[in-house]
Amino acid sequence: MVNQEMKNLKVVCLGGGIGTVNLIKGLKKYFNDITVIVSTADEGGSSGRLRRLYGVLPPGDLISCMAALSCTDIAKLLTYRFPGDRYGKDQNIGGQKLGNLIMTALDQITGNPEKSVEFFKKLFKIQGTFIPVTNEPTTISATTVQGYRIQGEEKIDLGKYKGIRVLDKVYVHPESVQANKKALAAIENADLLFFGPGDLFTTLLPVMIVSGVSDAIKAAKAKKFFIVNVANKPFETRGYKTSDYVSTIAKHIGCFPFETIIVNNEFSVKIPKKYHYHYVKLDKKNPIASVKVVSEALIDKNFPLYHDSSKLAKAIVENI
Repeated sequence: MVNQEMKNLKVVCLGGGIGTVNLIKGLKKYFNDITVIVSTADEGGSSGRLRRLYGVLPPGDLISCMAALSCTDIAKLLTYRFPGDRYGKDQNIGGQKLGNLIMTALDQITGNPEKSVEFFKKLFKIQGTFIPVTNEPTTISATTVQGYRIQGEEKIDLGKYKGIRVLDKVYVHPESVQANKKALAAIENADLLFFGPGDLFTTLLPVMIVSGVSDAIKAAKAKKFFIVNVANKPFETRGYKTSDYVSTIAKHIGCFPFETIIVNNEFSVKIPKKYHYHYVKLDKKNPIASVKVVSEALIDKNFPLYHDSSKLAKAIVENI
């Protein structure tokens, strides 16, 4: 049983992709005050098309997270995708999500991304706080273990580059971009802070490495959790164990700032070969002696690339 004091804890989640969506779907049953800080580096798929066409912040992660905290019928409406290729021509409506189009329209009307989000929340009666990590669109690049530089989130995400497709570091551009002050304030005031699950190099780290964010995470008094992905993405974290996630984060910000790692230990359901994903394997020993590792059966058995929202939230609540 969750008491009222726990329900009122300030929860902050960093990321924004499907991993964050599954996380907050579970957390909303236990907590009233949920903030999501999302990357502004998404430039692939339908979000990228709207970004190029209208110069807006990429709306996809914001819409997905708002839909996750809305009622079922509203969520279906906002995430409805028109038939067609999501990677099609920028001007075509095919492949676009309705929520993305509405958010883009609101941005054009208000001329202000923050006002657009608040208008959207009011329009669809959505609880929660949703903050782009910067106030301007950003891009990312990455280097491979061979030293090759790849430009752009979509190329990194889809493995559209030559050489060994193993990544070393990711960078946000422009380098001078500053974090949204509201994002930093949310991190500072958080009671519970969650990083992951999600695409490490194209969703999670592009939030953390924005100037000011990692320092805010390190300084925050919140209880800090890192949630390891259920499965490794082919062109981002192929072959990663829990310790590889830990060392990659430390490589980017100088330390591993989380007190608790939550990791799946259920591997009985076969991942369909067509996805080319493989389960994240457990380390025999704790990656860091001072960090608590919570190892439980957390997969969604109907789609084992992802966490089961209810199981994940329960594991978190039991380890606060």
